[in-house]
Amino acid sequence: MLLIIDGHNDLPMRLREWHASSVAELERERPPLHTDLPRLRAGGVGGQFWSVYVPSDLPEPVALAHTLEQIDIVHRMVAAYPDDLEIAYTADDVQRIMATGRIASLIGVEGGHSLAGSLGVLRSLARLGVRYVTLTHNHNTAWADSATDVPAAGGLTAEGQAIVREMQRIGVLVDLSHVAATTMHAALDIATAPVIFSHSGARAVTDHPRNVPDDVLTRLPSNGGVIQLTFVSYFVAAETFEWKLAADAEWERLGLPPVPNEWPATSQPGAESPVPVNLPVDPAAEPAFRAWLAANPKPSATIAQVAAHVEHAREVAGVDHIGIGGDYDGTPEVAAGLDDVSGYPRLLDELRGRGWSEPDLAKLANGNVLRALRQADEHATDPQHPRR
Repeated sequence: MLLIIDGHNDLPMRLREWHASSVAELERERPPLHTDLPRLRAGGVGGQFWSVYVPSDLPEPVALAHTLEQIDIVHRMVAAYPDDLEIAYTADDVQRIMATGRIASLIGVEGGHSLAGSLGVLRSLARLGVRYVTLTHNHNTAWADSATDVPAAGGLTAEGQAIVREMQRIGVLVDLSHVAATTMHAALDIATAPVIFSHSGARAVTDHPRNVPDDVLTRLPSNGGVIQLTFVSYFVAAETFEWKLAADAEWERLGLPPVPNEWPATSQPGAESPVPVNLPVDPAAEPAFRAWLAANPKPSATIAQVAAHVEHAREVAGVDHIGIGGDYDGTPEVAAGLDDVSGYPRLLDELRGRGWSEPDLAKLANGNVLRALRQADEHATDPQHPRR
């Protein structure tokens, strides 16, 4: 089985929100989580970037505190399962850990708001094991524009450029998922080491603002960067994204409270909701909304549609610049057949059926992102970088 290095899994956030930060019982399934140790093994996961995400509308000092709590969850999780997990700080660590049969555990900070505008915080997070920082989440930072906010920085400000340069100096990957296309170009203009997209799709396939346009994908070969294609339904399937826009509009027309960020995967009349009791109510439980849901069933994204994004990215960026970033436990909205972390082999089988060779599948599964991480390690000049 090909081993997967996945770019983005939000399990730490879910453990914090749904399970009071407990890391117990990951040796068994804990619905509605997508992730546990048996399913990671079944999916052939050999390396995982654990996302430490907190909402981007929090005050930055609060966001930083919550981020540190999630980093603590990752370290406690690894300590609790030493036969299965080990923290990886470098590409060499990832290879060594995977060779032992354990899962190399890396950390990615999902959103520059968690830096609180401080290079000292960035360097401190790197010493705690952070290997990438996503420059924004759904809101702009003071120094970078998000894909889903009103542009303000014109891509990157001078402060943003300094943050990108410092990330590359200390060997932290610059993650351009969630950022505006102008920010993507601005970062690539100054990047001297590979950048990544930890969980994005191809905009030419699905015209969602979170996806990456072709004029950015064409720049990845000269940078050495990697786009890790995601499984999020709204990014993968145009009809599912269009359904969400219509559902949002109907929710607003009915004058209901602010719409949830994500419509639960089972939001159909009579369906059992996967939403834990401490999360917002399932929209399917809202009486005024049920008639619209009954008349407008939500279409499901498919493995074939995920494969279409992978193949488009290969065509535009090249086979050396693609990877996988499922976004498990970051959304209930994943493509049918890729319902949890055991699903990666089904995507690989879909691509085999489309004529992909085993060497090319190996690049997609782990080789490309491992190469980008190694080049970031080699580029780092910080004497405190773990490789030094």
